[in-house]
Amino acid sequence: MLCGGWLTQKKWESLNLNISRRTRLFLQLEDFFWREHLSNLALPYGIKGSELLLLKVLAVTANYQVPANIEKLECRTCVVVGNGFAIKNSSLGSLINQYDVVIRLNDAPVRGYEEDVGNKTTMRLFYPESASYDPGLHNEPGALMVLVPFKQQDLRWLKEILYDEKRVRKGFWRPPPQIWLGDVSKIRVLDPHFLHQTADRLLRIPLNPGTKQKPVHPTTGILAVFVALNYCDVVHVAGFGYPNSKSQRVPIHYYGYDTMRSMKNSYHDLNHEAEALKRLEDSGSILYLHPHF
Repeated sequence: MLCGGWLTQKKWESLNLNISRRTRLFLQLEDFFWREHLSNLALPYGIKGSELLLLKVLAVTANYQVPANIEKLECRTCVVVGNGFAIKNSSLGSLINQYDVVIRLNDAPVRGYEEDVGNKTTMRLFYPESASYDPGLHNEPGALMVLVPFKQQDLRWLKEILYDEKRVRKGFWRPPPQIWLGDVSKIRVLDPHFLHQTADRLLRIPLNPGTKQKPVHPTTGILAVFVALNYCDVVHVAGFGYPNSKSQRVPIHYYGYDTMRSMKNSYHDLNHEAEALKRLEDSGSILYLHPHF
């Protein structure tokens, strides 16, 4: 696999995002006090107004890095495993397991699907509504559980879990787990910088839409691709792509029974994201491991 810092930088520059790469992915306590004045955006794109919640969460998690054996690699090969139907019957599992970093999304299962999706997980991006109560079921013991905070309630949920406080159930579009068995030492909080830049630079969606406009946020999938482009030297993807939107009954995931119809009222612009992924593919920044729509 082509690798090396110079090549990675060239690839990054070819994206024309006019921002520098950032390989430090997670919020950490030490620099928090210095960053306070830097964030003039609230969640999901900044930490303004959430500082106290974050201080409490980060004081308990107390780990803010990617594991040292990955950090020290001179060349990091990464695969982002999407949840799309395209990966079903692909037999990509053993190939996926060979990458240095395997990024998974939300509550996508691994057990029972290993032949297609592998069983190695380096990090899993999730938010409370997409958390499964026992991360150990579909993740290896060392997998990092990376919270993507979209709103203050997401941080409050994690704080209540960590401090074993009374759970507040309001403010979620789907009830999150009231008991969550995540290993505290493996919990990370993704820096909102990445969601902000995915929206602003990669997708170019309005951060402050007018009152008549429905707000649009990036999917966890395209966010994970952007995170990988920052952190990794080689970025491959699998399980991305939605069926043609005319086919409302076609399954959209490699598991479960959700169809395109279930995406109708989502806060995502899937066509826009598909165009962005196509640009990344055409520029050679990402490579798909299978044919796709």
